[in-house]
Order: sequence, then structure tokens, then C-alpha cells
Amino acid sequence: MTKLTHIDDSGKAHMVDVGAKNDTERAAIARGEIKMKKETFDLIAAGNMKKGDVLTVAQIAGINGAKRTSDLIPLCHPLLLTHISVQLDLDESLPGVQITASARLRGKTGVEMEALTAVSVAALTIYDMAKAAEKTMVIQNIRLVEKRGGKSGDIINQ
Repeated sequence: MTKLTHIDDSGKAHMVDVGAKNDTERAAIARGEIKMKKETFDLIAAGNMKKGDVLTVAQIAGINGAKRTSDLIPLCHPLLLTHISVQLDLDESLPGVQITASARLRGKTGVEMEALTAVSVAALTIYDMAKAAEKTMVIQNIRLVEKRGGKSGDIINQ
């Protein structure tokens, strides 16, 4: 049976001690999307949302979210990210926005949570900025698509 790393021998939650681990290159990519009505999509695409440039604000929010992950998720270690990017692509077939975040560092623990948080915060920001036009948008399919480095090795979940 696989042991959960954030549960101690007595069954209580704890922060994992990574002090003895070697620093290694680590990277993660996460994706998700926010689906909306065509009318809302068109407002965002044309830059006509009352609150301003939705995609730029969401991109910056996603980056800030990644940097603040340990403040939001109690047992995450504060990390010195060497790279975080958030890409937002309008997707008329949804209609909506595809969100991709990538994070990198050289350290003792992975950056999956930072990439996932970046996607989540970017999606929430899009919702916030567009909710005056539509309150039925759906944030969906947030997932880790790639992880590199660390003891557990590389993972690809396309």
C-alpha cells in the first residue's frame, strides 16, 4: 500500500521534511479551461469587457497565484521559482479560454501545485472579470499534464 506523504504515522497531517533531499531541476505544466457563452467569448476577444483586458489581468493573477501557493495550500513548501508562465488562448470551439501554466525551479520539492494554482487563479480571474456579462461560465478540466524531476521521475498526462 502506498503511504501518503502528508500523513504521519499517527494519521495526522504534517508538512513533509525535505531537508535531506538533494536539489534537482524540477518542472511542471498544468492546463485547464473556462467555458462560456459565445457572447461573453466575443466580448473578451474584442477587449470590450468593462473591467478591462481580461486575458492580461488573468495572466498576471495566475503568475501571482503560483508565487503564493504556499500561502493558499497549508502543507505546501514556500518555493523559489525560477520560472512561471501562464498562457491564455481563446478557443472558439469551447467557446472559452484554454489556460496553460508552466513552473520551474532547482530545489528539493516539485512545482506541480504551483502550476495547478496558476491555472486555477487565472480561471477564477477570468470568471471575476466577466461575471457581469455571464454568471454561468464553467471552470473545468484543471489537471497536471507534465511533471519532470524528483524522486518519482517524469510523468506525462496528456
